[in-house]
Amino acid sequence: MSESSGQASVSPQPQRQPSVGSIAAHRPHAVAAPPVRSLDPGLDADLDSYEEGDGPDLTGGDLPQGRFLDRERSWLAFNERVLELAEDPATPLLERANFLAIFAGNLDEFFMVRVAGLKRRIATGVATRSASGLQPREVLDLIWNRSRELMARHAACYQQDVAPALAEEGIHLVRWPDLTEKEQSRLFTLFRQQIFPVLTPLAVDPAHPFPYISGLSLNLAVVVRNPVSGHDHFARVKVPPSLSRFLEASPQRYVPLEDVIAAHLESLFPGMEVLAHHMFRVTRNEDLEVEEDDAENLLQALEKELLRRRFGPPVRLEVEESIDPYVLDLLVRELKISDAEVYPLPGPLDLTGLFGIAALDRPELKYPKFVAGTHRDLAEVESASPPDIFAALRERDVLLHHPYDSFSTSVQAFLEQAAADPDVLAIKQTLYRTSGKSPIVDALIDAAEAGKQVLVLVEIKARFDEHANIKWARKLEEAGCHVVYGLLGLKTHCKLSLVVRQEGDTLTRYSHVGTGNYHPKTARLYEDLGLLTANSQVGADLSDLFNRLSGYSRRENYRRLLVAPKSLRDGLITRINKEITHHRAGRPAYVKIKVNSMVDEAVVDALYRASQAGVPVDVWVRGICALRPGVPGLSENIRVRSVLGRFLEHSRVFAFGNGGEPEVWIGSADMMHRNLDRRIEALVRVTDPGHRAALNRLLETGMSDSTSSWHLGPDGEWTRHATDAEGQPLRNVQEMLIDARRRRRGSTT
Repeated sequence: MSESSGQASVSPQPQRQPSVGSIAAHRPHAVAAPPVRSLDPGLDADLDSYEEGDGPDLTGGDLPQGRFLDRERSWLAFNERVLELAEDPATPLLERANFLAIFAGNLDEFFMVRVAGLKRRIATGVATRSASGLQPREVLDLIWNRSRELMARHAACYQQDVAPALAEEGIHLVRWPDLTEKEQSRLFTLFRQQIFPVLTPLAVDPAHPFPYISGLSLNLAVVVRNPVSGHDHFARVKVPPSLSRFLEASPQRYVPLEDVIAAHLESLFPGMEVLAHHMFRVTRNEDLEVEEDDAENLLQALEKELLRRRFGPPVRLEVEESIDPYVLDLLVRELKISDAEVYPLPGPLDLTGLFGIAALDRPELKYPKFVAGTHRDLAEVESASPPDIFAALRERDVLLHHPYDSFSTSVQAFLEQAAADPDVLAIKQTLYRTSGKSPIVDALIDAAEAGKQVLVLVEIKARFDEHANIKWARKLEEAGCHVVYGLLGLKTHCKLSLVVRQEGDTLTRYSHVGTGNYHPKTARLYEDLGLLTANSQVGADLSDLFNRLSGYSRRENYRRLLVAPKSLRDGLITRINKEITHHRAGRPAYVKIKVNSMVDEAVVDALYRASQAGVPVDVWVRGICALRPGVPGLSENIRVRSVLGRFLEHSRVFAFGNGGEPEVWIGSADMMHRNLDRRIEALVRVTDPGHRAALNRLLETGMSDSTSSWHLGPDGEWTRHATDAEGQPLRNVQEMLIDARRRRRGSTT
């Protein structure tokens, strides 16, 4: 579920859903897609591109071969878990539609990035055997075969289960022949007024070369006959992405936009006989390749690469299973795509359009509404005025857990208060992804215009958010902020805010270190952690790290931070190894990790050695896991669980027994090569005993056999555990946390 591509994809994600065009302003109504990334509010796909030098060079020492699961198979298993939520009758009906859309969006980005990257490496001869032992071509065959099975299941779930269930609830997703004459007449009027003017039929003949087919666009392949010459001709009509995908023909009856276009093709080809039409959709390589060391201006280089990305080679062709073999052969030949990359499916294609259906105002068919409250350490009890966050932080650190704790009344309020406070001298901030109309950006602009020193590190290479981040960077620069783009060759993924405030004769530094983006909208859908603190060591660490990001500094050691790419992997492995020493000495020892992905071989091998020494290891992973648990002599002391649900599990937590003095870290880093070697990531050590205990309880709840989750076996298969021995449903950890917050507030919402 794609910080993307995408929740579960869930996964909450560039705005790739169709926007609401003028068609939505007229009856029959169009269903507008919600403003979410294609992976969300679902599951982020945890995708990174293939690059040379992926990961450390490991021999494994005394550890056996075959100890790593294939990461592509593991990602497909993750998306299968998203599909299982859509297939589950216990999931609220419109949420099932949402998970179907999430699955589709996740798979789109998987092909656009991972499959495209693998194909590129095979073509250039630089692809090597994966850590799982598979040859590159074997991995590609595995992807094609497994994704074909999952896409067939996905289509069947929609056709045979979700669509009929929606009809029983009065929400009818119909095709053109199912409409009444009155409905067809109304849609004809709509077609003439709102759809026809934006359509552009493109002929294919000696004078008209085969047109460029943009990635993820929905298209009609049309065969027409000239009645004079008797010759047949091929044409392509693109379904406009600016119009809503599902049109409301009459109350609660929706028809795909492409059906309306197909029913009126004679208007596009007057004087010709329309013989047939078939829907198809192409997925292209949309990964970025920017050689930063050779780019004098990274911003300009990225803009050029974004333009090039539109013309990436195709990696998948989806077609209606009823397509004419002649038309299919033409598409395959012109797109230069292999038969293995063709996916025949029942219509309608591109079920990401179900995001619009899932957004319908039918609360009884969705998860019960939940509104986050202000964290109790920040809540103002005696008045309705906003809390003084600086005063609260002088009393104690605040550990935030979103979306259960409100982002707007904590992190957003922290930055807004800093911008308005005349005693604040400077604000330093990282931005990886943020919302369309961002109160975070507005606060930083207000601060700069008020004369404060404002440094903003904008990661303009955040995948699929590049355009938005370029826009923010320029807007911030125009307001007087100091905008930097980080270090060459490294993405800046850490989530940091630093506020410097004059208090009497001293300067006090207030800090926020989080696991999630400064994105108010996704903060209501992503599960994340954050630490607000006035601790001087954390403030000094953030000052040093920001100086490294904006200037010339080679600092690698920090007081309460572990920072990638220099100290984070080694710091975690050192702590894992210490647990072995503690266990052998009879002291309390354990390793508990919660991440989105567990792939890095060096970290996995350290966990294997801890297991071999008898240290209990728990791994709570949302997406990809290359670790093989439960193997005798290797990992019998390791358990791996996965939790998916209404929120995207996104926080990263690392807890160690440490001989009876528990040590807990939170931060932005997943256990992947890109995070540990090619990104600036930061973990902060949590020192408050109550906060450490709360985080350990969270980890224990997620790993408990009494809560609903998926369990990973040594063979790489995931098994869902949703009921107890008596067949009663197990509680989901997210539902438990929602109930706890409601009880604390004495509220039912």
